[in-house]
Amino acid sequence: MTMPFYVPPEQLIKDRAEFARKGIQRGRPIGVVEYDGGILLIGENPNRSLHKTGEIYDHLAFAGVGRYNEFEMLRVAGIRYADVKGYAYARADVTGKGLANAYSQTLGQIFTHEVKPYEVEVVVAELGDDDNHLFHVRYDGTLRDKQDFAVIGGDEDRLVEEIGAGYRPDMSLSDTIGLTMTAIQNATENEIPPEHWEAGVLDRSLGRRKFRRLTPNEITPSD
Repeated sequence: MTMPFYVPPEQLIKDRAEFARKGIQRGRPIGVVEYDGGILLIGENPNRSLHKTGEIYDHLAFAGVGRYNEFEMLRVAGIRYADVKGYAYARADVTGKGLANAYSQTLGQIFTHEVKPYEVEVVVAELGDDDNHLFHVRYDGTLRDKQDFAVIGGDEDRLVEEIGAGYRPDMSLSDTIGLTMTAIQNATENEIPPEHWEAGVLDRSLGRRKFRRLTPNEITPSD
């Protein structure tokens, strides 16, 4: 009987983390940024029908980077989770924290027990009446509650620095779009054409469903 090779647990975890990080860093970055009327989700996406951001529930939105099939499965699972909980209890019981915890447990379980970890990172954005919440879930299930803005994909450290240098809590939507687009282009050192942007907002002025996608003219307004 052939004995399997022994790999120390710490080396196995290190190798899985490095594998996942490399896949995520190759993904095009997304910025999720609060502005005076809601939350902006914006990033580079040349695909017009394969969205990286979307609505989860009335006041919840999702952004994902990495392998599309993996974060799309998480997005669909999040919609089902929110629908079932809202139907069984009440719509107010569907929270960003609950959804982020579910994602954290799923990704942590996959990272620990599966041969290949998910090469994804996601942000759950929750629009509140008085305050907002941004939950960043990493490939290994690590969950962080971000303040003001969150970024995923690409050179995350540089993107945080770029957005943080110009961010103000009371910024308008147009100013927030301009800041985030400039930060992403600086961080990627790439000029992104207008048709390759994908953006949406959780807009506090809307009715029950707060999410809407932005048109190309709203993303890059003409002079």
